[in-house]
Amino acid sequence: MAGRAQPSGPAGSGGGAPGLLPLLLLLLSAAAIIPRGDGQNLVTEDVTVVEGDVATISCRVKNSDDSVIQLLNPNRQTIYFRDFRPLKDSRFQLVNFSNSELRVSLTNVSISDEGRYFCQLYTDPPQEIYTTITVLVPPRNLVIDIQKETAVEGEEIELNCTAMASRPPTTIRWFKGNKELTGKSEVEQWSDMYTVTSQLLLKVGREDDGVPVICLVDHPAVKDLQTQRYLEVMYKPQVRVSQNYPLQGLTREGEPLELTCTAFGKPQPTDMRWLRVDDEMPQHVVVSGSNLLISNLNKTDNGTYRCEASNAVGKSHADYMLFVYDPPTTIPPPTTTTTTTTTIPTTITDSRAGEEGAIRSVDHAVVGGVVAVVVFAMLCLLIILGRYFARHKGTYFTHEAKGADDAADADTAIINAEGGQNNSEEKKEYFI
Repeated sequence: MAGRAQPSGPAGSGGGAPGLLPLLLLLLSAAAIIPRGDGQNLVTEDVTVVEGDVATISCRVKNSDDSVIQLLNPNRQTIYFRDFRPLKDSRFQLVNFSNSELRVSLTNVSISDEGRYFCQLYTDPPQEIYTTITVLVPPRNLVIDIQKETAVEGEEIELNCTAMASRPPTTIRWFKGNKELTGKSEVEQWSDMYTVTSQLLLKVGREDDGVPVICLVDHPAVKDLQTQRYLEVMYKPQVRVSQNYPLQGLTREGEPLELTCTAFGKPQPTDMRWLRVDDEMPQHVVVSGSNLLISNLNKTDNGTYRCEASNAVGKSHADYMLFVYDPPTTIPPPTTTTTTTTTIPTTITDSRAGEEGAIRSVDHAVVGGVVAVVVFAMLCLLIILGRYFARHKGTYFTHEAKGADDAADADTAIINAEGGQNNSEEKKEYFI
């Protein structure tokens, strides 16, 4: 067994004193038959390490009584006896030795190093406890295979991501951009290694063109391990018709009309044409590439005009509905509005000054007309009130001068009025 040496003769033979090595061999021979104790005075922890890294094994004594501590490998070969290393494996190095701890490091860990390592304490009775080294192996390679390098809008494509030779098995996650997707995984085991393949079925649209599909690995031995493929999606054109002139407002008879057709697709559209739906294109319509021009609109141009574009994937169109309105009418200039007592002048604007001046003049005329109506209504009210008060005042005087209404002139009326007074006096005297 590695790490053991045979004595050259019985103790004390050859005139020499017995050395340390025969004593170690005696102890190592006894180690195989030491019963396992409850380990109540020994403490250790399990170790998880990534392949190729360093594992540290610690055997600690809670209450030290200077008993001998030794460390054994899974084959129960002694790695360290106190601070002495019988095993000829230079990857094991002593980190710390004292009466209460034996700490050993193992460099360049491999799968073959995985297993149980035993800490032994030579007490009465002897004690033993084990620690387990678990070796993690990250995926050797991460690859995305795509069913079709170039897909067509609306198709369902298959993507496969494979993580090879990992331990334990890898968990694979899918992302399209920032959105997580769900795949279906299969695990194959080869000896102590695992190969995981995840399948993703994805229906693509034009919005997926140029978007990355990411395969991300979740594994305790590695962080941020991922690979990605960019989607290439072909789609039929997207067509849009815009009105260049008139920029705003109505399309009126006698005015020009200019339309522009734009189309985007993958591949870029190579064929673009204008047509009139359910009717022939008027002869005076000029089509130049993606532009359509009518220099002088008339009502026979009413209808739906269509722009069609096509590429290798398919054909699309956009429609423009034209309705020609009557030409604009000239607004007559407003006149000055007057009343019997007040004159409200309004601004008279030449119709040639432009549409903005005509609108401003119309506003002033409307305001002036409203004010004139209000003033006229107030005057009429004053006249009616004057006549009413005048009529009531005449009735009062008529009652005080009875008999004056029948007089031919003013003098006679006065005499009649006086006579009326005399008659009253006479009547008064008569009663007395």
